[in-house]
Amino acid sequence: MVHIWNDPTEVPRDFGPTAVTIGNFDGVHRGHQHVLSQLTDTAKRHLIPSVAVTFDPHPAQVHRPGSAPELLMGLEDKLQALGAAGVDAVLVMKYTLDLAAMSPEAFVRDVLLDGLHASHVVIGHDLRFGAGNSGDVATMEDLGEQFGFGVQVVNEYGAGVSTDDGGIDRRCSSTWVREALSEGDVTTAAALLGRPHRMRGDVVHGAARGRDLGFPTANLAHDSTGFIPADGIYAGWLVDQSGTRWPAAISVGSNPTFDGVSRQVEAHVIDRPEENVEDFNLYGQCVAVEFTRRLRGMVAYRGPEALVEQMRLDVAQAHELLTGP
Repeated sequence: MVHIWNDPTEVPRDFGPTAVTIGNFDGVHRGHQHVLSQLTDTAKRHLIPSVAVTFDPHPAQVHRPGSAPELLMGLEDKLQALGAAGVDAVLVMKYTLDLAAMSPEAFVRDVLLDGLHASHVVIGHDLRFGAGNSGDVATMEDLGEQFGFGVQVVNEYGAGVSTDDGGIDRRCSSTWVREALSEGDVTTAAALLGRPHRMRGDVVHGAARGRDLGFPTANLAHDSTGFIPADGIYAGWLVDQSGTRWPAAISVGSNPTFDGVSRQVEAHVIDRPEENVEDFNLYGQCVAVEFTRRLRGMVAYRGPEALVEQMRLDVAQAHELLTGP
């Protein structure tokens, strides 16, 4: 069980000493996972719990809301991914301008020491923290000497990432994942993340065109979390609220055949249970949609007949990729 706290005051007084790391962890990609593995290794060596400190909302959404990057994942998926990385606890700090104004020394004293009783701090080599990002690795090392905690610096470069073209000459980053998804390259995104990229949201009623064409879809609400990949058709998975994973053909786009305007994410479950298909109702459920492979771009067809024929081909290709011939 991973402990989740939303303020240092929620941390039990007898919890600790601890090994702690700090970061936004958007995507919890392979670079983050490398730091987290060093954190958990350090914690195990010293027989103490490991804690990740993260922030919500993302600092960029507070400091520059008009130009903040679209987040790769929502908080729920971030917490799941941090737990999967093996940490014992997560402290989710509410990011405010007051928090941003804390000096590096005050942040370390109030959060890491008084709150989490840190005896070891594990950080990425490019850490910046405190007012105006004035704190860096050297600052943390100086504060470690001053307050008596150990500091371990981890180089995230590469972090063992291997993409289809064999390239690992670029530091794994949330920016790189966004670039890949913006191009529809969910395969590279998965290599950087160490798992398929996913979105999460409630299933809502749409225009019902898919059902009318014989391909009913689960439409994600517009406030769903997770970065929306480039328009196109994808093979992937739908994970319902019970945790059951269903192979799916996923459409991202504005339905150009029907002159659509707003972008939608719709998942057609391929192997729906035939014995109770009428009861297979996902409306109102919060589901996750995972993107495994891009099949093609979004195309406007001359009519429903041509679209239906292409949809049959898409579903067959997705089925083969996900479950085999």
